[in-house]
Amino acid sequence: MAHVLWSEIMNFSASNPRWFNRDRFVLSNGHACALLYSMLHLTGYEMSIEDLKNFRQLNSVTAGHPENVLHPAIEVSTGPLGQGISNAVGMAAASKHVAARFNKAGFDVMDNFIYCICGDGCLQEGVSGESSSLAGHLGLGNLIVLYDDNKITIDGSTELSFTEDVLKRYEAYGWHTICVADGDADTVGIAAAIKAAKAVTDKPTMIKVSTTIGFGAGAKAGTAGVHGSPLNGDELAALKTQLGFSPEESFVVPEDVVEHYKIASGRGEAARQAWEQLLVKYQTEFPTEGAELARRIAGKLPENWHSCLPDFKGGKKDATRSSSGKVLNALAEAIPEIMGGSADLTPSNKTLLKVSGDFQKDAYANRYMRFGVREHGMAAIANGMAAYGGVIPYVATFLNFVGYSAGATRVGALSHLRTIYVATHDSIGLGEDGPTHQPVEMVTMLRAMPNCKVLRPADGTECNAAYITALESNCPSIICLSRQNLPQLEGSSVEGACKGAYVVWRSPEAADGKPAAIVIATGSEVEIAIAGAQATGLATWVVSAPCLDNFNEAPLEYRETVLPQGVPVVSVEASSTHGWARFSHVQVGLHTFGLSAPIEDVYKTLGITAEVVADRVKGLVEQFPSGSAPMLVAHYPDAVSGMGPKAAAH
Repeated sequence: MAHVLWSEIMNFSASNPRWFNRDRFVLSNGHACALLYSMLHLTGYEMSIEDLKNFRQLNSVTAGHPENVLHPAIEVSTGPLGQGISNAVGMAAASKHVAARFNKAGFDVMDNFIYCICGDGCLQEGVSGESSSLAGHLGLGNLIVLYDDNKITIDGSTELSFTEDVLKRYEAYGWHTICVADGDADTVGIAAAIKAAKAVTDKPTMIKVSTTIGFGAGAKAGTAGVHGSPLNGDELAALKTQLGFSPEESFVVPEDVVEHYKIASGRGEAARQAWEQLLVKYQTEFPTEGAELARRIAGKLPENWHSCLPDFKGGKKDATRSSSGKVLNALAEAIPEIMGGSADLTPSNKTLLKVSGDFQKDAYANRYMRFGVREHGMAAIANGMAAYGGVIPYVATFLNFVGYSAGATRVGALSHLRTIYVATHDSIGLGEDGPTHQPVEMVTMLRAMPNCKVLRPADGTECNAAYITALESNCPSIICLSRQNLPQLEGSSVEGACKGAYVVWRSPEAADGKPAAIVIATGSEVEIAIAGAQATGLATWVVSAPCLDNFNEAPLEYRETVLPQGVPVVSVEASSTHGWARFSHVQVGLHTFGLSAPIEDVYKTLGITAEVVADRVKGLVEQFPSGSAPMLVAHYPDAVSGMGPKAAAH
């Protein structure tokens, strides 16, 4: 399959791996990564024999599963099964959109295909079903998946657990299906199947290729014994002999193989050069579109895009989900590559784009995507869109159901993919919906994820800052938004919120000096924190901390202006208290699931109230008077990378 794709089918450029109109290749069954690395070496990419010898070694580009950040020709990080094929769906959707937006008569500046090899495991994972269902609905005819049907998993034969008719399932999804009976040797049949798939422009294609795992490996061929373990010396020597190699040689590429792939690489280079010439003509004929396409390919945001952000100061109380919708729509006007949608929660998430209709098979130029009730597939598709380039994807659901998408969210974080999550209904503020929908642990879980920004704005101004952070980050951003109405805070600041935490309110007694205590809070609890601080009658500050990730990364000097050493700190968040000991001495939060009741009753019963905050502040000041509170982890220079030297004892 790989030999046919690189030799006869794909347009690629080893000299310019990020050429935008290249065909994309995704190895969804990423445990087979040695195949991908070998193909990159054979076709002239910067992947040396030494790199192949260093397979799975420290600091090698040939990691144990493909990682997109290690080599520019690796399109996406794969390994968690089902993610890669779902990324491929996102790539195909992004390609369709960019083509519909920029192609003109006689100028098909975007006409690439997305190729994916997957295995049984990918098709057993539920995420692939979610994504494939949507791909069929959207008629993504530029997506071709080759299914390596070798009938073996780690446990043994697929007869143990996976006996469905995959092609019938994919036909039901709305895919075109083809079967190649001899994937071990029938390169002509594989090539013919791919060419037939390319001719079907209104459906994605699934090509089932029947193969023998460990083909040529003697008694181990066709068994689970060759799935995850290398052959021993004698077995490997026998295999080499059978395939016409010297059993004494390793890491040797015959000259005729080198020449064969040079021809294929040369064809790809010619295709790239022809495209670059077409692009120059396009930019001359259509200068406005040409400039925008060039900007998108470069990954640059439009100039002065900040100026579009709405002004919320002095406005009425509003849910931050509603403020988010206003910000998102303003940004979509100014940044036309913003594209995304919701998991069947559009009215609740407030994510509908007024500037665009629905992205459908007859309207690929539109930008609003109806993902259906498919949170995991939605996130994995968005990762593929972000990896493809030319678009900035956003997705939306209730914060609690980001748990459904967490597998894809994690891969996006380690892959440095900019996907924006609009996560509404973010706390016990859901009230009557009860504990099944109240995400008491989700913020903590997501904050623990490296390279993932978690943002919980307290009002519309902080919503502006949340989107600025998301758009200027090279990672997923989870914007957690309230269902209930919140005040537009007089002291809220875009600049302060972008730093992660800042002093949003000072009591009259602390207006010009160091406070006796600080209350730090996020989102809907900032209002409660201010009310609690006011009730103490003490010299207090309230710190709004919409993004602890950004605050962790801020210089120590800045962190100490927000949380001065020696000042007792109480944190308030209607969520798990895990992690808050880095920033506070006493935590007001949750240690249980939520409740189904009116919002006021839920907050009161669970102890997230101004009265509780005031009581905790007074008690803490009594315990640590005159700036004698212990140092916090946030006070240490290495707070972002690890805990301070006394943190464990503290």
